[in-house]
Amino acid sequence: MDENAARQKKERLVNLIQDLNSVLVAFSGGVDSTFLLALSHKELGDKVIAATADSPAYPPWEREEAVRFTKKEGIHHIIFKSDETAISEFAANQPDRCYYCKKSLSRTLKQLAHDKGIRHVVFAANTDDLNDYRPGMKAATEMGILSPLIDVQLTKEEIRFLSKEMGLSTWDKPAMACLASRIPYGTPITLEKLQMVTMAEAFLANEGFRQYRVRHHGSVARIEVEQLEWKRFTDTNLRDRITERFREIGFTHIALDLDGYVSGSLNRVLNKENYYGS
Repeated sequence: MDENAARQKKERLVNLIQDLNSVLVAFSGGVDSTFLLALSHKELGDKVIAATADSPAYPPWEREEAVRFTKKEGIHHIIFKSDETAISEFAANQPDRCYYCKKSLSRTLKQLAHDKGIRHVVFAANTDDLNDYRPGMKAATEMGILSPLIDVQLTKEEIRFLSKEMGLSTWDKPAMACLASRIPYGTPITLEKLQMVTMAEAFLANEGFRQYRVRHHGSVARIEVEQLEWKRFTDTNLRDRITERFREIGFTHIALDLDGYVSGSLNRVLNKENYYGS
């Protein structure tokens, strides 16, 4: 990575934010949205609002971390209720589910911004997101939601580097995604399934795993962790604790994926020509 190039992109981002004058930031508490929110607040002060969904599709601890950050920084923060399982197209869990989710979310964010007299809504997609199937980005663009990190061509690696320079504790935070991404396409998404994944992943977090996913395959929980952490599964006591807890949650079989943690692994079933546009 070219550090000077990353800093130059940051300067372009600062100019872009200043031109926007006032923004509502879709804030998840992750690496990208924290960076965008922190920089926006530094440049625009009280003309910045953060908005976070209280949704079963996202782990509650992510929302709690987001709230702690905005309280610490003195940023106006709106928490709003959202239940994506009530969106029939989302619950059906076809490959375009994120399109309908983001459409609904964008409407809510735009209304919140309008009510507060904020001119623009921004979200923190970066250029790496362009390399995966992201129908939600299409919906956001159609709704007029801006993606300034993409506009200045910032990558995830550069955002982590710049976040570290800014002293943001999230600079090395593990990647997080909507819990619906744990359920294979074509399998209906229900509140119960999302809750099962939430409880299972919370257990792995409490056991000290850093980057993980629990994919919900009906009665089977498929665990993805970074390959460096595989050796932990040689511990019989740990395996027993995981098995016991996961069965309490409702899984009958518990499997470890030999590929390890792979972001967007359930997208492997998609035809790239049809879905990625390549």
